[in-house]
Amino acid sequence: MKLARIGEIGAEKPAVIEGDQAILVDSLISDWDRETLSNGALAKVAKADLSAFPRIALAGVRIGSPINKPTKVICVGLNYLKHIEESKATTPLEPVIFMKAPDSVVGPNDDIVIPPGSIKTDYEVELAIVIGKRALYLSSPDESEDYVLGYTISQDVSERFWQIEKSGQWVKGKSFPTFNPIGPCIVTKGDLNPNDLRLWCSVDGEMRQDSRTSDLLFGLNHIVWYISQFMELFPGDVINTGTPFGVGLGFTPTKFLHAGQTVVTGIEGIGEITSKTVAYTA
Repeated sequence: MKLARIGEIGAEKPAVIEGDQAILVDSLISDWDRETLSNGALAKVAKADLSAFPRIALAGVRIGSPINKPTKVICVGLNYLKHIEESKATTPLEPVIFMKAPDSVVGPNDDIVIPPGSIKTDYEVELAIVIGKRALYLSSPDESEDYVLGYTISQDVSERFWQIEKSGQWVKGKSFPTFNPIGPCIVTKGDLNPNDLRLWCSVDGEMRQDSRTSDLLFGLNHIVWYISQFMELFPGDVINTGTPFGVGLGFTPTKFLHAGQTVVTGIEGIGEITSKTVAYTA
């Protein structure tokens, strides 16, 4: 099943995607968010006869973030082997975990706003895990999949000056508004194998990142288990699992983003999202 939210900002409706159509399920559940998922929203929709619900064409319709106001966006850094190599970093012995402001999350095709004066805004394609039920102190990685709702595309935009040069505190370079387009949908677990998916990112038609999730240092189940050892996870929480090689910082000379560009981010089995970069205006 593909879960999505359709509509203009602030007026999105929960939906299920089938082909090029969205089936609106707002008469059954109010939204896809922490509260509704905790109260069995997925099971309600899965049991319903969706042929009886209204459908709209996706063409020309805004798609919102598939989760409304996630309470946490947790990120894993340096988690692809070739990206560690291009970063000239030491291979981590444990997952590198940091947070990103939830307010950075926007719809999959919404604009990316370049911060004032930024010349080091970067792109990062990532597979995101969306949590389906509360998880705390899981006994082993083998338990993790039971707590997963599904998977989606995350464009983990980063401002490298604030992330690296300003203070070395990654959250500062990750939390600007619009710095996390997510979508276009959540593919529920069981509907794809997330452990060997192609993921890619192009800028103005130039392929910059092109890799597979099989290059992950720490696997998806390990990540969920590991985070649950020190943080309680709730339905709708998003985990960005890391980016592969090919980020702008890794090129010589560097290839950072500037206003007026088109960033296309894709993951096999989920789809593509397209973001335009625009300059900040007060």
